[in-house]
Amino acid sequence: MNKHTFFIDAIVVLPDHIHCIWRLPPDDDDFSTRWRLVKWHFSLGMETPLTERGEKRVWQRRFWEHLLRNEKDWQRHMDYIHYNPVKHQYVQNPKDWRYGSFHDAVKRGLYTIDWGSQEPDSVKEMDLE
Repeated sequence: MNKHTFFIDAIVVLPDHIHCIWRLPPDDDDFSTRWRLVKWHFSLGMETPLTERGEKRVWQRRFWEHLLRNEKDWQRHMDYIHYNPVKHQYVQNPKDWRYGSFHDAVKRGLYTIDWGSQEPDSVKEMDLE
């Protein structure tokens, strides 16, 4: 995957979907190849029956992308991603969900450890499911 590099600003993996913010190299917008590779590598270790097409049905076939317009848009999506396990009632607080980047974001000084104990205003009107 070295020739398809990207940086992950935020990620959360839930039982039935995933959200993330990626930064790609300049002049590169090949999300499709990266998603295909990520899904393929992730599902290698999973024991899931193959579909008629010979695919493992861990993931939905398509993905939705959104180009972040500015710093405020980036922050809203960061908040949405990190609050998502609470939204879906898997945990009471983002700090309790271990399948994501919240703790890394706390280490980077982007959040306090208790952020998200109440629904942030920044995500109240967002519905990206």
